[in-house]
Amino acid sequence: MTSSAARSAAHAASDTKTPQSPPPRRAYWRLRAVQSLGVGMFYVIVLVVFSLRVPDFLSSSNAQTVLDSAALLGIVAVGQTFAIISGGFDLSVGGVVPLGAVVYGHLCTTMPQAAALLITIGVGAGVGILNGLVVAQFKINPLIGTLAMLSIAGGAAYIVTNGQTIPLTSASAAVWGDRSALGLNNGTWAAIGLAVAAGLLLKFTVYGRSLYTVGGNREAAQLAGLRVVATSVSVYVFSGACAAFGGAIAASQLFAAAPNIGTDTTLNSIAAVILGGAALTGGVGTISGTALGVLLLGTISDGLGLLQVASFYQTVITGGVLLLAVGFSRLRELLTTNSLPG
Repeated sequence: MTSSAARSAAHAASDTKTPQSPPPRRAYWRLRAVQSLGVGMFYVIVLVVFSLRVPDFLSSSNAQTVLDSAALLGIVAVGQTFAIISGGFDLSVGGVVPLGAVVYGHLCTTMPQAAALLITIGVGAGVGILNGLVVAQFKINPLIGTLAMLSIAGGAAYIVTNGQTIPLTSASAAVWGDRSALGLNNGTWAAIGLAVAAGLLLKFTVYGRSLYTVGGNREAAQLAGLRVVATSVSVYVFSGACAAFGGAIAASQLFAAAPNIGTDTTLNSIAAVILGGAALTGGVGTISGTALGVLLLGTISDGLGLLQVASFYQTVITGGVLLLAVGFSRLRELLTTNSLPG
């Protein structure tokens, strides 16, 4: 009787239908939507707080100011997004940006603006090649490799200028600071165009999909026949090129090239990318999310400036935002681990 009852209970249990977990990809996008909504709500809260404290904070002229001032960070953050998605990160951008600015300023005195810009971008790409070889080929931790390049590139910017600011004497060199459609600087439109192109590249090309694969599981990518080393080097080349381009844009907007332009972009670009939904472990991230992170940081900086908050307090607040971003990234990883079926 006892064994018969046990068999009947087991049979009944086997017939009971349990609800199935959603497919991994559906759960992934649900979590991404929740995360994006959270950052979006935080951005709305920031807008409301500053609008209550600062008259005309939500005016179109201040919106133009926010976008123009965020152009440099946006350009650098696009390249940083590629690096983080691939499983690395690029600390050297804080040195490549000023190096690009001073190289652009020097070259514009002796050659056409377009040629100077192309050479400047090439210099940034060259730094990226060195970063990529150090990290991908020689297996040096990106923290050490790109940090060393940060010092080298930043020091080179001071050597080129002897620590002095270079005024741009050519009107064509300042073309990226000229206002065009909707009252935005040409440099801002360049940042928007770069972000759109990079987003399409990530979403619709084989190269974009390979970045996610390499960042998500490097060993699986190698077994699948992907050129992991070449892909890893390419993201640092792209990141370096973006940083140098951003430096040239900043110099053009300021009509001067200084060796301390954009030295804070390392911290801010990583914060923007992580706030936008990327994971420090790689394999996750979007350009649209990064753009939201850039806007959030740009809005906070603009609001604090209008409130006349001292610059050193702004640095502390930015560090707090980065800490929040890293914690948010970790929380998202835990949610993903617990929510996706294993």
